[in-house]
Amino acid sequence: MSDEPRRITPVPLSGEGWAPFGWLPVPDTDPRDGEHRLEYAWQDVHVNLIGHRRDEVPEVPGGLRCDVLFRHATHTQVVMPLDVTAVVVVAPAGVGMQAPSDVEQVRAFVLDTLQPIVLDRGTWHWGPYPIGSDSVELFNVQGLRYAEDNDSVDLAALGAPLDILVD
Repeated sequence: MSDEPRRITPVPLSGEGWAPFGWLPVPDTDPRDGEHRLEYAWQDVHVNLIGHRRDEVPEVPGGLRCDVLFRHATHTQVVMPLDVTAVVVVAPAGVGMQAPSDVEQVRAFVLDTLQPIVLDRGTWHWGPYPIGSDSVELFNVQGLRYAEDNDSVDLAALGAPLDILVD
């Protein structure tokens, strides 16, 4: 891979498509309810509201630049856009993100308003960032001490920046 950004078009969210990165909550009447569990190794589960703005990341023709991915080794994370459609970028927890070829496993998904997702422990992620709006408000469940467990990879330094096509 070169320093030329890889262009990714986000796809609609589905349980099967999301499975390498976590799971989608189901209604309590669904027989699959309870198959998965949230994990908080530091026993510091915390609920809050967070937000992201489009101007937090570089704009590129047709979308947004993803040049950093983050992950948390100690906990799962639940995120749900409350007010607008958003985009999230992810890569499986088992990917080392040490070589440009690792970025081939990155995917992008459209999150509709009120669509919750669960990120497995260690899942690389970026966003969610708003589509068609300046900001998104998010319901967030994660470890209270997430800042102490916030690994990141600089995709630009790796020679593998991503352009996420949302416009």
